[in-house]
Amino acid sequence: MADLAVTGIGLVTPAGADTAQTWAGVCAGRGTAAEDPALAGLPVSFSCRVPGFDPRSRVPGARPWRHDRFTQFALAAAGEAVADAGLDPALWDGSRVAVVLGSAAGGVQTYEDQSRKLLHTGPRSVSPLTLPGFLPNMAAGQLAIGLRAHGAVLHTATACASGATAIALAAVLLRTDACDIAVAGGADAMVTPLCATAFARMGALSRRHGCPAAASRPFDAARDGFVLAEGAGVLVMERDTDAAARRAPVHAWLAGYGLTADAHHQVAPDPEGHGLRRAMEQAVRTAGAAPHEVDHVNAHGTGTPLNDRTEAAAVHKLFGADSPSVTSAKGVIGHTMGAAGAIEAALTVLTAEHRLVPPIANLQRPEPESRGLDLVSGGPRRQDIRLALSNSAGFGGHNAVLAFRPGPPPPGPPPPGLSHNGARPAHNRCPASDRGD
Repeated sequence: MADLAVTGIGLVTPAGADTAQTWAGVCAGRGTAAEDPALAGLPVSFSCRVPGFDPRSRVPGARPWRHDRFTQFALAAAGEAVADAGLDPALWDGSRVAVVLGSAAGGVQTYEDQSRKLLHTGPRSVSPLTLPGFLPNMAAGQLAIGLRAHGAVLHTATACASGATAIALAAVLLRTDACDIAVAGGADAMVTPLCATAFARMGALSRRHGCPAAASRPFDAARDGFVLAEGAGVLVMERDTDAAARRAPVHAWLAGYGLTADAHHQVAPDPEGHGLRRAMEQAVRTAGAAPHEVDHVNAHGTGTPLNDRTEAAAVHKLFGADSPSVTSAKGVIGHTMGAAGAIEAALTVLTAEHRLVPPIANLQRPEPESRGLDLVSGGPRRQDIRLALSNSAGFGGHNAVLAFRPGPPPPGPPPPGLSHNGARPAHNRCPASDRGD
């Protein structure tokens, strides 16, 4: 089947409240985790928050406060993506527009806030907007209202693979002629007291309180868990013929996808990485390619001991000694949960478009199991890319992998992330005892 054109990108992440800021921040390779007053007194009191996000200026409508934070992120990212694609919802045929958004938890902030009100001040204090605030499908529904989209409007829930699953499902809709335009991605805002405490109780979060900015360390031997984060990523996709007909600029092409399950454990990945490897194989096969044509992998790379070891095993088994370049954005932006797959898909698109691989932040000493991988660290790397994979995995054993080809070279000066003299960005500075040296 023909590749699908990615014509629009929208991002809201801890590295920046739009695509340009996020790309620059990820290329700079500096962690964004910091102490979080909302988590004070909890087992883990730091997180990666979206900086300076003001829903009054980023979310359409007169009352953005009616939406949960995850819906606000989704609306902001989608608005940027649609504008980037050069599309006007007032002019398109809404019956041919689909919306597919993923989220791991939906409006959990609304749920927690209203639960506290019910317990402390009684039922009359609970807002009538509670259900529209926390139902997970509401981001997709609100976006459909704002975009006048009357095609399929769907929510995907595959834990931390939700955003990538949404993009794969949108590709199916486009390829089966169920729509002409797909707005797809993911959003989550799970930096809340309950979620942070629950993840900490599971032992999933880093406890590197001495230097939070260096806490998220994908593939590093001293990694001790992920850093909880928030954000959204949205892509606009079209068939190649439709994009060409309106002369739309193309960031990259979605060439293939793979969806599998580990069927192994409720939270732990299959230690051999069989499910993730099969998803990568599916993505390469549906792209009409062979493994040796894959030049880059944007890893799920959470920074937990099990995930990174499993993913390294899966990459080793598929590519052998000829490893493609490997990066993970979570060293910079933390783990955005259900948004992660969509955000990282967008970053993979930008990597292919700009021929620039962002570094893995805080990677100082690769763990033994990953030393055969071509891990990018220290600074961004210029690289020609034929095919790039974006890996996602989630609790429940969900795996989603997306395969992208680069579009035409972008006009203009080199992208941010590498200075004119080729100098590499600064690293997070922490005491030696916190660096894992």
